Amino acid sequence: MGMLTNRELVIRFRSLGDVHRARRIESAAERYEFHVSKSARDLYGLSGAPFSTSGGVVFADYGQARAFAARINERSDLAGGAGPTVKAGAINAMALIDEILHAVCDMYRQQVDPQAFWKAVTGSDIAVGPAGTRTGLLTFTKIFPPSAVYEGKDTPDGWLDATPPDATGTRPGRNAVSMEELLLLRLENENPAFGPYRFLFDDRPLKARAPVDPMLDAAEAALKALPAFGPDGLDLPSLLRAPMRASPHSLAGQLAYMKRHWGLLIGDRMAKLLGGEGMLDEEERPVFPAGPGPVRAPTYASLDHEYERFSEDKDWMPRVVMMAKSALVWLDQLSKAYGRDIRTLDAIPDEELDLLASRGFNGLWLIGIWERSQASRRIKELCGNPEAAASAYSLFDYEIAWELGGWSALEALRHKAAARGIRLAADMVPNHTGMDSAWVRDRPDLFIRRDVPPFPSYTYSGENLSGDGRFGLWLEDHYYDRRDAAVTFKRVDFRSGATSYIYHGNDGTSMPWNDTAQIDFLNPAAREAVKERILHVARNFPIIRFDAAMILAKRSLRRLWYPEPGVGGSIASRFESALGTEAFNDAMPAEFWREVVDMCAAEAPETLLLAEAFWMMEGYFVRTLGMHRVYNSAFMNMLKEKKNAEYRATIKNTIEFDKDILKRFVNFMNNPDEDTAVAQFGKDDHYFGVCSMMSTMPGLPMFGHGQIEGFTEKYGMEYRRAYKDEQPDEGFVRRHEHEIVPLLKRRYLFSGVEEFLLYDLVRNDGSVDENTFAYSNGYGRERALVLFNNAWERSQGTIRRSNPFMDKRSDGSKATTTRSLAEGLGLRQGQNRFMLMTEAKSGLRYVRRSEDIIHGGLSVSLEGFQCQVFIDITEIQDDDTGSYAALCDSLGGAGVPDIGWALQDLALAELYRAWKTAFSPEFFRLAEEEPAAPGGTATGTKAAINREALVAFLSVAARFAGGDLGTSAVEPSVETAAVLARRLEAMADACLAASETAFSMLRANSKGSPKAKTSAAHAALSARIQETPSAAEAIAGLVALLPIAQLAGALAGSAKAQALAESWGMARKLREAFVAAGVDYAIADRAGSFAVAALGRLELIAGEKASRLKTLEPGAAAEALLADDEAGTLLGVNRWNGETWIAAERYRLASTLFGAAAIVLGGSETAKVEKKFVEFDAALLDAGWSLDRVIAATAALKPVAPEPKAQAIAPRKQPGKE
Repeated sequence: MGMLTNRELVIRFRSLGDVHRARRIESAAERYEFHVSKSARDLYGLSGAPFSTSGGVVFADYGQARAFAARINERSDLAGGAGPTVKAGAINAMALIDEILHAVCDMYRQQVDPQAFWKAVTGSDIAVGPAGTRTGLLTFTKIFPPSAVYEGKDTPDGWLDATPPDATGTRPGRNAVSMEELLLLRLENENPAFGPYRFLFDDRPLKARAPVDPMLDAAEAALKALPAFGPDGLDLPSLLRAPMRASPHSLAGQLAYMKRHWGLLIGDRMAKLLGGEGMLDEEERPVFPAGPGPVRAPTYASLDHEYERFSEDKDWMPRVVMMAKSALVWLDQLSKAYGRDIRTLDAIPDEELDLLASRGFNGLWLIGIWERSQASRRIKELCGNPEAAASAYSLFDYEIAWELGGWSALEALRHKAAARGIRLAADMVPNHTGMDSAWVRDRPDLFIRRDVPPFPSYTYSGENLSGDGRFGLWLEDHYYDRRDAAVTFKRVDFRSGATSYIYHGNDGTSMPWNDTAQIDFLNPAAREAVKERILHVARNFPIIRFDAAMILAKRSLRRLWYPEPGVGGSIASRFESALGTEAFNDAMPAEFWREVVDMCAAEAPETLLLAEAFWMMEGYFVRTLGMHRVYNSAFMNMLKEKKNAEYRATIKNTIEFDKDILKRFVNFMNNPDEDTAVAQFGKDDHYFGVCSMMSTMPGLPMFGHGQIEGFTEKYGMEYRRAYKDEQPDEGFVRRHEHEIVPLLKRRYLFSGVEEFLLYDLVRNDGSVDENTFAYSNGYGRERALVLFNNAWERSQGTIRRSNPFMDKRSDGSKATTTRSLAEGLGLRQGQNRFMLMTEAKSGLRYVRRSEDIIHGGLSVSLEGFQCQVFIDITEIQDDDTGSYAALCDSLGGAGVPDIGWALQDLALAELYRAWKTAFSPEFFRLAEEEPAAPGGTATGTKAAINREALVAFLSVAARFAGGDLGTSAVEPSVETAAVLARRLEAMADACLAASETAFSMLRANSKGSPKAKTSAAHAALSARIQETPSAAEAIAGLVALLPIAQLAGALAGSAKAQALAESWGMARKLREAFVAAGVDYAIADRAGSFAVAALGRLELIAGEKASRLKTLEPGAAAEALLADDEAGTLLGVNRWNGETWIAAERYRLASTLFGAAAIVLGGSETAKVEKKFVEFDAALLDAGWSLDRVIAATAALKPVAPEPKAQAIAPRKQPGKE
């Protein structure tokens, strides 16, 4: 923004015939600016600088001020940095202050006394004599020479004696002019804010050679005797010192004083003053590190004056869970992981998409898929990184990169992802393009540019980065040696010869993005062009992430590129393009983002618009501008630093203003340009607590590339590959799958805000524990409660009532309100009501009295960084027996794996104690021990099963069974106690005998087989047991259930025995007993289930129907199995490809268990059982484990169905099915 020089103005006014005004300008040039001594001009080579005829500096524009400063700094650099460093803004400000002071003097002459400074000369003559005055003024002219004197065109005496044009006095010569200059030189040296630059105008050499101080003292006294002037009625010397006294140490403060107090005195210099302020402000503005900058809790006061226009979510939008992937790096990692070349988007393995979907992700953000700037890549090569790609945010155009397979590869990936419920997300970079983009080539008018470099130090002599013979592009030279990051690059159109300097993209927080070109959003054509590109992306991606979206808000564009007059831009040199408010709003009437949101709502309504926005503008972006989602950097930054009170304030302030803002936050633990999540949060409880919060807070959780795998490398936007050879941390991954993935799959519970409430954890002393986050949420009738202590110290207290929130009612009214925890969890008043809830991580279920929560809240105790997420919250009414009350009291606040089990443990406590006494822990360890010496197993079994305790268990069990037995065998009312005792003892002896036989089969070298001639078959059976997982445990489990079979009517009542065992939860009790004995949980669980199932089918292998086993053929067995739902489930029977199949390992377990049971209970010969095994095994192997083929093969051999088929057991339903 250039200004005409005095010479240009004189020529212009003379051409217009305004000679008087031209002469006044010539006269004003005599006293215009701050002074520079001859010695400083010589030392710093300032002979060619813009000096006026009086010798002071004249800056016709800001470029001259920068050039003046650059010459001084260049000479200082040549001196090894020993000299001073100056700032152009300060130089310009000092010249401007002196110019305005001269203008005040000129106005004083015009309005008060034209002879004022001649009277000052007279005062000096009286004090030091005319000769003394002459000496002082002449010495001043020599040390601070006018241009004609410095250049040798005039002598000091000649210049001083000459009368200037349009002189105001009647006396000849320039004494009055020089006296004014000398007085202002004194003020310059007095001014503390001028102090750092005194080397330019130091008056001490002058004072050493002439009586300057007494001269000026007398001159000031003469001026003070004249009439007062100005808005405050001051004498002229006091008026000239007023800015300095108001703000002694600040040039900006002195200019501000002049602007506020001297508006009428400044007149048409106001624009120049504002420009000077802007230049100074720009230089003094602090530079912050790149990124969102300091994060603090929002207050939303400014939004009270903004309109509310949230965009409506489509039904899928609230539940998006997004994973970020740097495309080139990911493809390289996949190539290594799968051992094949994976370079294009369509080559991403299905397994990877399956894995993402299985972990709860339904949004995949692909970073770096657009065609990138080749200039960006070349810059990185020139700076020493030959492997680098261009930055993912320096784009040539919005076309899918050819190296990723182009649009066809994207379409293939989109189809595969959609089949798994995954939507693709892409970046849109609206603020800038690559410096060699299609627009820079063809439409340079869309960018912010200028005709000359903004700073004289800028040079552009490096490599032409264009790659297009029609035009050239040059990065500023100092970028390559890391000495500067210039704000512009050079573009030359070789066809027209036009040269322009285009600004780089910039957010004002740190350095410019030197491989980009800044779009000019005050240009309507540029805005329309960007909107067209946005719509192009929206039509191809259901989720768009707008990079650095906050830059394009009007307030940001104003601050960065078109600041208010008098305010420096956040980007160097932009104060020159200052615009008044009206002019700015005329150029950009509406918010760009509001127009974009409305356009997409009409043209691409299924697109989720996600804005990366910082600078406390998050609420504005979603509430007023209408973005669906906005970055919430406070989540990462505050929780990382454990600034818990600040983040709680963030949530509280947000929901108290408008809960719908919270719903639209994107929460993350790292951003692509931030350190990795594990670098910031570690891999332990702090990480998983924060990650659990991210997974359960309203909004959109976003995971970084490699976050779940625990990768530590931060992938640069130019990376083609990972430079660290990292493998997934399997333990870290498993913990995600156990703790985080289940939460992500319940996002419907957490994503909304309709039921969201935040609570204070109140300590016993009444203070609030700010380190603990406690909040509830829900969907429909489901509720969840989250507790997280984000500190090392233990946390303990009570949560009772929510923090205030804004209740937006259906009639449009609003009111701030709170709710109790009981209301938040959906609890109702009433006696004997209990709340049940599951802690997601441990799986434990908890019981709390509803009345306790309603009246006293919920007591909470959390260790450091402990997180608890309670789901499946329900409320029940206690039964008539008070079982839930008893359970609640017995647990004392502890959790249990299953409420039903816990109630069962409580109700059947006596039965379980008796059973555990009968079958000691040693019994269940026998199945796991090494084979004992001959005879040792029997001894061990007797020790493990106590006969007396077994009889006692049978007695207790008979009582608990009651009428369910359906038999008079154990009814005390029918038989005498003595007879009953004998019966129970007989049952116990039968069980003991069976156990002896069973355990003999578990040892290959045991001598306890029923018949010596079957010892070889016995050994084979024992080997089969040892080789079959869970077989030994299942056999032992069946033995432990035999007392129930005895009670149920021996072998004839096996179905009733199974029903009784199931009602008593014996499969669970067997599992618990085996696990306590050191058995793997999965083996113990399968053994318990098979043992109970076998208990219900003993009649097939023992008793009256036992003979069926000898004649049962494979086909009949297969048909019987197909008719038995429960057995089919246990054995993994399934339909696939039109056939019915059985799981081989499960069949082997069942057959081994039944074979052993046949020997133990039915007296079957081991050799015959082994023969049946061989027959059945062969049939299934021949059939490839297809039951249909077994049946068909049997039918082909024997067309007539065998008799056992007609006697097949009735179909069974799975437990729990109607």
